[in-house]
Amino acid sequence: MGTTLFEPYTLRSVTAPNRVWMAPMCQYSAEPTGPQAGVAHDWHFAHYAARAVGGTGLILQEATAVSPEGRISPYDLGIWNDTQVEALRRITDFLKAQGTVPGIQIAHAGRKASTDAPWKGGGPVGPEGRGWRPSAPSPVPFAEGHPVPHELTVEGIQEVVEQFAAATRRALAAGYQVVEIHGAHGYLIGEFLSPHSNRRTDEYGGSFENRIRFPLAVVDAVRAEWPEELPLFFRISATDWLEEGGWTADETVRLAEVLQRHGVDLLDVSTGGLAPDVRIPVGPGYQVPFAARVKAEAGFPAAAVGLITEPAQAAKIVANGEADAVLLGRELLRDPHWARRAAGELGAEVRRPNQYHRS
Repeated sequence: MGTTLFEPYTLRSVTAPNRVWMAPMCQYSAEPTGPQAGVAHDWHFAHYAARAVGGTGLILQEATAVSPEGRISPYDLGIWNDTQVEALRRITDFLKAQGTVPGIQIAHAGRKASTDAPWKGGGPVGPEGRGWRPSAPSPVPFAEGHPVPHELTVEGIQEVVEQFAAATRRALAAGYQVVEIHGAHGYLIGEFLSPHSNRRTDEYGGSFENRIRFPLAVVDAVRAEWPEELPLFFRISATDWLEEGGWTADETVRLAEVLQRHGVDLLDVSTGGLAPDVRIPVGPGYQVPFAARVKAEAGFPAAAVGLITEPAQAAKIVANGEADAVLLGRELLRDPHWARRAAGELGAEVRRPNQYHRS
């Protein structure tokens, strides 16, 4: 069972050496303004390099904004200019040298944009705090105390689509081998998907077909810029965990079938984030059944995430066919060498740098 977790996995022309992958996790550590705004620096390099040295097969870089207004916080990484590209190339070069596949999650935060770093409270910040007014499908704030977002016009929607396309071109120039579109956790694309946040009455709101129109436009624009030989991922919140009026697991399976036809290669299956104060039955592997449904019912490759912490647990998920790979988040923050430790426990092997051969 353990060896399955450490078997290579190929999508299009890219092969990850194992199925232990790193989930995108914001570091909130970039400069907020000036010429270095959104630019990766030594913290980001050391953070990702450590997990590559630790044997992680594929690393998805934190949500990287396609525009300044698309950042979750003023401290997020960005990929809207060429200065950012140069700094990111340093990271991708090192990851490749360690045998790790470098991926990037491109994102727009929508109505959840312009918030502070979590260790500063995470609340909304306005222009006086280097913030801005967020935009969204509808003028519905995320929560009490959050600003009413600007409702995107049809022209504004197309502008965001073009920003995703431009970000994709820069991701290629920066050396990434996987692009993931962030459609989860209540950010802009997820806001369009869910009727809880999408109250539009035009062609972008109402029916399932209308609510997926903007996400599919982004997918098509990204796929048109991303080389045919490189894989494209899409991250989804499989459910909003709302009792009524939200995005559902059934709709996730339905969307997965559509995404396949539009050139997406794998669904990164998470949940929640659209609405505050919802009840989520958090426990070990609590989101894995949603990935399993995508695989079983849509016949679509899927990665599982969510309180996957133990090697035997991760190995069982992959061996049982519930997911094609596991994405570790907090566990990789705690232990950058988790993949190497897991391989030892499970009787498998991962690439060991020559410098660490004595370990």
